Amino acid sequence: MKTTLNIDDDLLARARRRARETGRPLRAVVEEGLRRVLARPAPGSRYRLPDLRAGDPAAPDPLERYSWPELRDAIHDRSSAE
Repeated sequence: MKTTLNIDDDLLARARRRARETGRPLRAVVEEGLRRVLARPAPGSRYRLPDLRAGDPAAPDPLERYSWPELRDAIHDRSSAE
C-alpha cells in the first residue's frame, strides 16, 4: 500500500544508509522498524496511584448489608435531613 509520510531528514538519511549497507530497499528497512516498534507492548501510564487500602482484605465487607439507597443517603447525610 502506498502512503506519504513526513520523516525527519536525519532519520531518513540514516534509514537510506542502512538500506544501502544491507542491500535492501528503503521500504524494507522502514517496515522492519515499524514491526519492531509495534511488537513491543504499549507503554503503561507513568503515574500509579499509591495503594492506600486499609483493613483485612479477607474480612467481610462492612457495607454489604446496606442497600444502594441506604448507602447513598449515608454518603449525602440525608438521614438527619428527614
